[in-house]
Amino acid sequence: MATHGQAPAPGRVEAPKPKSRIQKRITYWSVIALVVVLGGWGARRAADSHLRAVSVLTRLTDRNATGWAVSFAQHPFSESTASAETPQGPLRYRLYVPLDVSHPPALVLLHGIHKAGIEEPRLINFGRTLARAGVEVMTPELKDLADYQVTPGTVDAIGNAVVLLGEKTGEPKVGILGLSFAGGLALLAAERPEYANKIGFVAAVGAHDDMARVARFFAANMIEKPDGSSVAFQAHEYGALVLAYAHPEDFFPPKDVSTAREALRLWLWEQPAVSMKTAEGMSREGKQELDVLLHHRVQLQQTFFHEIERHQAEMQAVSPHSHIADLRVPVYLLHGSSDSIIPASETLWLGKDVPQADLRRVLVSPAMNMIHVDGQRAATAWDKWALVDFMASLLRAADSLERGKKSK
Repeated sequence: MATHGQAPAPGRVEAPKPKSRIQKRITYWSVIALVVVLGGWGARRAADSHLRAVSVLTRLTDRNATGWAVSFAQHPFSESTASAETPQGPLRYRLYVPLDVSHPPALVLLHGIHKAGIEEPRLINFGRTLARAGVEVMTPELKDLADYQVTPGTVDAIGNAVVLLGEKTGEPKVGILGLSFAGGLALLAAERPEYANKIGFVAAVGAHDDMARVARFFAANMIEKPDGSSVAFQAHEYGALVLAYAHPEDFFPPKDVSTAREALRLWLWEQPAVSMKTAEGMSREGKQELDVLLHHRVQLQQTFFHEIERHQAEMQAVSPHSHIADLRVPVYLLHGSSDSIIPASETLWLGKDVPQADLRRVLVSPAMNMIHVDGQRAATAWDKWALVDFMASLLRAADSLERGKKSK
């Protein structure tokens, strides 16, 4: 074998080093960018949005990416954290503002269920990436989602963020991009008259349509499709634990409820050792129940079904299903095809529930890897191009928002 700086021995071909997954992704997006340049030369606006989409997707794959593929979204930007008073109380948020764009389009970017909320590194990278693409981004802190709870109060928090960003930018309408459960809640916010005329579009990524149906998936590992069929699919343990965390009284003796909830919270926060330490304060019966919940959930399937039935009204209140018939804003739906937390079938259900006149794009893709993806199949070149095209359509939707006079 040749040493560093030497040619390989005669008659032998030195095998190339295998590329890392990140290198392969960056190489792919670079090829896509070249295709866009060559194929879109005569359609400058479309080519521009697709090249920006390539840069956005490259940076979402690798926040430290450099080179040609990211060169189409290089706006300098400022980043700040602040809070404002709203009718529902204080709202903390981050703001990402491109510095060399006059009146940039404005977008509210919503985090899903995660303890870090607006401090979650992937969300920060997303906000920075969109700012580099020329979009002003606000990421509001959704306290209930940060506490692993999907509640109607978050709908108002989303609406308040829309109003606040519109006031700060002087824009009559802003876009919304909601991730995971925030995507479904964003659709509910857009249906409300007090917020609807301030929203330019809603993009829901990995969103839910019916919370009870998603909960049944967590309990039974069975996906219910819009065509009436069902298919077995292993749900991530995370989902069932979120259900139990919302109502520990359905699983534990009254004396253990408070401690069990804290132990579950710590487990969801990926602190298992601290979680088990906390659980030492529970009764013997409570400890046994926690062990079953954490390691043998299949034994609790009927308990989960009873919980879902008991809290049906609560779940319906946070479900777009049957609540968005009066929606009058453009909607874009995107989902990873092998999502093991919110199954991709939920986006297909949303595609039926969103008024067809307002449904702009629906894409279920194996190339979508931004949020809760587990074991998806390899994406083809066409799959990846479709994702670039979808992202380009979102950037065009943002660019086309009516521009008002930016407030000082």
